[in-house]
Amino acid sequence: MSSENNSNKQAEENNNSPEEKLNQNPTAEGAVEKPEEQVEYSVSAGLVARLAKLNISFAFTSYQSGLMYLIGRNKENGINIHQAGLPKPMGLCMDDNGGLTMTGGYQIMRFENILEPEQRINHSFDACYVPRTVHVTGHLDAHDVGIGSDGNVVFVNTRYNCLATVSPKYSFEMLWKPPFISALVDEDRCHLNGLAMENGKPRYVTAVSRSNTIDGWRDRRADGGIVIDVDSNEIICTGLSMPHSPRMHNGQLWLLNSGSGELGMVEIDENGEGSFQPKVFCPGFLRGLAFYGNYAFVGLSKPRYKRFEGLPLDKKLEDADSDPWCGVQIIDLTTGACVDWFRIDGKIAELYDLEVIPGVATPMAVPPESNEAASLIALAPRD
Repeated sequence: MSSENNSNKQAEENNNSPEEKLNQNPTAEGAVEKPEEQVEYSVSAGLVARLAKLNISFAFTSYQSGLMYLIGRNKENGINIHQAGLPKPMGLCMDDNGGLTMTGGYQIMRFENILEPEQRINHSFDACYVPRTVHVTGHLDAHDVGIGSDGNVVFVNTRYNCLATVSPKYSFEMLWKPPFISALVDEDRCHLNGLAMENGKPRYVTAVSRSNTIDGWRDRRADGGIVIDVDSNEIICTGLSMPHSPRMHNGQLWLLNSGSGELGMVEIDENGEGSFQPKVFCPGFLRGLAFYGNYAFVGLSKPRYKRFEGLPLDKKLEDADSDPWCGVQIIDLTTGACVDWFRIDGKIAELYDLEVIPGVATPMAVPPESNEAASLIALAPRD
């Protein structure tokens, strides 16, 4: 199989330096590159070796750039960055069957890896994610997404303050809404955003507040954040600052307290009441969390000042004598230390979600409306 791919950029790693700067601006098909939008990528010296040792790659989204980034390694022991231009890419979910589901713009897409284990594209890519199912939902401001045990999509419908699934006829079907939301209305009241799945079911969600009026969450960003137990309909944790990305890992609930730049756990007592226990501070507005073994992959963004001023993150950055940055940090959960990182400098300052891709060295993805999608034909293997 072969495919032209102008969006792929490769660079060799400099093992004599604590970081590698990739002074490149890879352009995805479907994305427009402007001279003033030059972006610089840099990585820790050990990132390639860690990806190789764990036999993984990872993907993250940026609605700001309109790109999904797939980060892997090339045959020259360097970092490989592949970009796919997509409509406002947001939530990502890698399911047990190897499918990658994404919320974006007015669509929810499921990508399938069309390559067999022995196949490669351009002699390099060992996974090629092609959108095979596209649900047109309309603009719902969909955030996090998961796959239920029945194979159906579950997503956070932020615009309508609920969890939803796709419908063969309508824009969505509501599955659940917070108990304090009085009606299913077209008003972002509490800014429901995060979803933690457990055993194939929605278990916990995060919201910026418990507001029941349109845009009410904006006045509660500093400390109005909550975690809700979907099963019991109870608010189990309060006092958070714009929480995002709740995830279950080893039976524990983790989340990003975005407005304070903290990765931590919610410890739940026998009465079902939880308290947030920060474990690691990362210098940025945190969104996007995935786990692999004893490592947490955390997405960092630069906060939108004027809109997000007055958050605890401001003081924490000042105390740490640090500026916020955009990228991905890999955290060792035993030590709480950042052991490797991928950084973006320039016009791109905001990420949303990320996922680890196990067993893949060099992934790529194909936008649904592209020359690649039109020309790339995959046939089922024959006996």
